[in-house]
Amino acid sequence: MLEVGERPWGKYFVLQDEPNFKLKRIEVLPNQRLSYQYHHHRQEFWTIVEGEAVVVLDGEENFLQYGQSIFIPQGAKHRIENRSDKVLVFVEVQTGTYFGEDDIVRIEDDYERN
Repeated sequence: MLEVGERPWGKYFVLQDEPNFKLKRIEVLPNQRLSYQYHHHRQEFWTIVEGEAVVVLDGEENFLQYGQSIFIPQGAKHRIENRSDKVLVFVEVQTGTYFGEDDIVRIEDDYERN
């Protein structure tokens, strides 16, 4: 494990961090969601490995379950929600030119983060 990040909605684990991609395992607690956000320097590919998710991509809801994936283009507004009473786990592959946690532009956040 390269890094573990605790967040109000759950936590993430950086599994691999390379110059051209970053791989994370992300756990979202029951009835929590990430901020509605976008990125300037990366795109993301999410695959659900446990639980069920609601992914909002540019205002449209997508319902995903185990084994299903979704592509988040660079600059697209997005969030993932766990509306169940079980932990949601997904794998995120980031590709692009920069993968820092400061490349998050939050539009809406339940926890009032900037």
